[in-house]
Amino acid sequence: MNVTPYSEDGSKREQVERMFDSISPKYDLLNRLFSLGIDQGWRRLVVQLVGQEPVEHLLDVATGTADLAILASAKAKRVTGIDISEGMLSHGRTKVTQRGLDDRITLIQADSTALPFADGSFEAVTVAFGVRNFEQLELGLKEMMRVLKPNGRLFVLEFSKPQHTPMRQLFRFYFHRVMPMIGRTVSKDSAAYTYLPKSVDAFPEGPAFLALLARAGGKDGAARPLTGGIATLYTARK
Repeated sequence: MNVTPYSEDGSKREQVERMFDSISPKYDLLNRLFSLGIDQGWRRLVVQLVGQEPVEHLLDVATGTADLAILASAKAKRVTGIDISEGMLSHGRTKVTQRGLDDRITLIQADSTALPFADGSFEAVTVAFGVRNFEQLELGLKEMMRVLKPNGRLFVLEFSKPQHTPMRQLFRFYFHRVMPMIGRTVSKDSAAYTYLPKSVDAFPEGPAFLALLARAGGKDGAARPLTGGIATLYTARK
């Protein structure tokens, strides 16, 4: 996947890290504004599915400001969240502390392509709206599979492109015209919300992503479109 998310300087990882550090103060506000709160409903669905089996320790990759990690703490005894952006993690730690969850949730800075955990450390791994930002997507998927215990579960929530009229046209207009304009105005970042639609366009969604999951060691892969195909929930087992 070759997408230039932020500038022509530096690796994709460095560009994404700078971008999310820049927008971290307004990230939660913009998420709720853009999705009218639907994004939290998608996360709650993930947590509902996580809770169908016992989870001692859950890893939330690309945890950002810890929205999913906080929700998942209701189902998992322990949650570790990782992200490359220290700015996002800082806001996430504040939210964790405010909710009295410091003893349940740990947030650390780490790269998805080199997870600092032993093989088979987690019963479940989640990632919400983060895999399209991986500099090396296949390596990131293999790393998440590596740290899962045998029969452990992976949940990947990601934006996708609706396939049917009129949702397809409405989505494209909103993502490519309206969202970048609002994002620039609120976040004061001229590039971050131009990157978002480009990264979604370039992402290998649906069967292509399921094929990548299978190559990474995922079994029983499935894709579940959400809200008319605006997002997709991918699941697999180790």
